[in-house]
Amino acid sequence: MRRIKYSIEHLRKLMIYSAIIGIIVGFISAAFYSALQLATSIFLGYLLNYMPPLPKGEGETVVMMEEYNILLMPFIPAIGALLSGIIVYRYAPEAEGHGTDAVIDAFHNKRGEIRKNIPLVKLIASILTIGSGGSAGREGPIAQIGAGIGSILASLLKLDEKEKRILLIVGASAGIGSIFKAPLGGALFATSVLYKKDFEVDTIVPAFVSSVIAYSIFASIHGFSPIFDSPTYQFKDPLALIFFAILGVFLAPISIFYIKMLYGIRELFRRLNIPNFIKPAIGGLGVGIIAIFFPHILGTGYGWLQLSMYGEITLLMIVSIAFLKIIATSLTIGSGGSGGVFAPSLVIGGLLGGFIGIIFNQIYPELVPEPAFFVIVGMAAFFAGAAHVPIPAMIMVAEMTGDYQLLIPAMIACSISHVLVWRWSIYEKQLESRLDSPAHRGEVITNILESMTVSDVINKNVITVSKDTKIKDLLAIMHDSKQTLFPIKTDGKVIGIVTYHDLLKTPLDYIDSATVTSIMRRDFPVAYPFENLSNALRKMLNYKIDTLLVIDPKDNSFLGVVNEMDIIIGHEKIRQELEEHRVGKEFTVESIMKMDPIVIHPDSKIEEFYEMVKKHGYNTYPVVDNGILVGYVSLKSLYRIDNIRYVKDVMNTNPVTIYKDESIERALEKMFKSKSDMLMVIEDTKVGKRLLGIVTKSDILLAYSALL
Repeated sequence: MRRIKYSIEHLRKLMIYSAIIGIIVGFISAAFYSALQLATSIFLGYLLNYMPPLPKGEGETVVMMEEYNILLMPFIPAIGALLSGIIVYRYAPEAEGHGTDAVIDAFHNKRGEIRKNIPLVKLIASILTIGSGGSAGREGPIAQIGAGIGSILASLLKLDEKEKRILLIVGASAGIGSIFKAPLGGALFATSVLYKKDFEVDTIVPAFVSSVIAYSIFASIHGFSPIFDSPTYQFKDPLALIFFAILGVFLAPISIFYIKMLYGIRELFRRLNIPNFIKPAIGGLGVGIIAIFFPHILGTGYGWLQLSMYGEITLLMIVSIAFLKIIATSLTIGSGGSGGVFAPSLVIGGLLGGFIGIIFNQIYPELVPEPAFFVIVGMAAFFAGAAHVPIPAMIMVAEMTGDYQLLIPAMIACSISHVLVWRWSIYEKQLESRLDSPAHRGEVITNILESMTVSDVINKNVITVSKDTKIKDLLAIMHDSKQTLFPIKTDGKVIGIVTYHDLLKTPLDYIDSATVTSIMRRDFPVAYPFENLSNALRKMLNYKIDTLLVIDPKDNSFLGVVNEMDIIIGHEKIRQELEEHRVGKEFTVESIMKMDPIVIHPDSKIEEFYEMVKKHGYNTYPVVDNGILVGYVSLKSLYRIDNIRYVKDVMNTNPVTIYKDESIERALEKMFKSKSDMLMVIEDTKVGKRLLGIVTKSDILLAYSALL
């Protein structure tokens, strides 16, 4: 009951935060939209004498392009992109490109954190890019802006990592749901776009709250009418679904072409050996040159989509705008311009859907009476394939057009497109499922550990001692073994344990005469053969101990031990058998290492080392000289060694090292081969190997058990 109560209270708290985010993002979204309109009227309307048509829900669907300024046409998009590039690469390089990918990356790999200056930088850069005619959409920028607001609020409230990730998605939901007047679709999009075949369950309810509130504020300022005006569809003939299925098949390869074109052009720009802030200007210049002959590609292009629904543009014009839009969007986003890929995707898919609809209408007028329906379904199907969000794509388009009857044929077209484009995605940071996300690595580990029992990894080869053993004899035994914990047995039963920490606390004049019973612990945690490893690991973490005795519950007889390394080895064996569990390959040493470790200088006296051991409790310490790793010293290396004054006289000069960008799987491999409890994380410099941190068995276990 406590857990249920906590969950409900936690959800209530998140809903309050979501409401706050919804209010803030709603006003920002409204201001962003107004600023885009103003920038467009200045850059395109005033300077070029060209105003692109608007969809019915946003203004007049009127084309003003008879006497546009051809001489300035190539330069206006370039100037806007140059200003955007200067701002982005000066203040926040991660704000370049389409912002949705940055949100996905922040969720998976950055603990839900977005830098505080990102929302403002993204806002200004996107206004300049899109307002000056860049072929991009509003979804990416407002998603990153909204997510940034969520991240900032989470940081101010000092929320934990999981809550930060939730508020990140909550903010993105508010932004998308408001600016597209699609609260349900926006919430589902933000929770689904993270994965190809999964979604974030914990974020759905908070996302609904923020999206609805933000939409209400935005629509109160800019109107509640859907963005597009469309005829009402009535599903009457099941045979019509065949044509919508063909539409899905037709759009799939074009979605793949669109994705490859976008990232192919981006790769070309990355290879250019020029300052990054200039690259968007070159992309903008390319867009401007195309616009000399075809200004239809400037801006979001929603007005042309509306005209296509009205049947007011020709087949040749439809196809030309669609394919030139692919090139223009690739130049705008691929060069580093700030904008989204959602709006261009809708325009491309909708126009091509209209093209197919007109052809079907001419051949089968009774089954396809209105090509406009194919425009709407084409919008959803194209983006569903490119972004792998079939359900959000359908709902968003339905909300943007106000026609929910088209969900029936859209389900067919979107499903087909989604499946056929499976290998590719317009969002390169998108993962296949929650199992692949660092945000859920603890869930994967927990599932594996809960499926294994202590009996699967028990170590029966354990050195035990009797109650009459002298402490000095145990010291000798400990020096020659890898054990750090020794059970004290009498008549097959364990009556206590002694660890090397217990020995450290023993006075030197007491060692020769006293027996182990005088220092042994009589109260210690134990594990049972039938217990799962998840419970065993919890006990280790709670009691801050690395080894548990395994006891037979029937007669309390001693069976063996299980320690941290046993659990790691057991887990790895199972993990390697499960292809979908790629934990270890997905995470680097840098993500788990201890920075600023406790170190000792080679000229330090041995007495100083003993004091460090007593104070901090570790067995092994890196030896560092002016930041350069020169070796390590361990407690066991000092047993049976007399007359040693300095650390340098006893240190091991061949430490086991690893680089910060190596995988955790590689770290485990090195630990197994070297039988080492600690790895030194280094980077190569001209003067030697600089110590960055350390990784221990406990660090790996703690990372693996993040959600325990």
